[in-house]
Amino acid sequence: MNKSLEIQFQTEEGATSTLSVESPKEPIDPAVVKAAMESIIAGNAFITPSGALTGIKGARVVMRGTEAVELG
Repeated sequence: MNKSLEIQFQTEEGATSTLSVESPKEPIDPAVVKAAMESIIAGNAFITPSGALTGIKGARVVMRGTEAVELG
């Protein structure tokens, strides 16, 4: 099963911008994730079509898996 960490930011125009981190370090520490997101915002590291990142909206772990279908 593939895991990714999606971190969501609010932009200057009120939109949501999402960054995805593949295979994040386990266990995921919410305090570390929040500190990293604050650093990204403070460093003005990314500019989106709807402006700079201005706030933290959320974070989530997404798990994807694939299962073959036996066709006989």
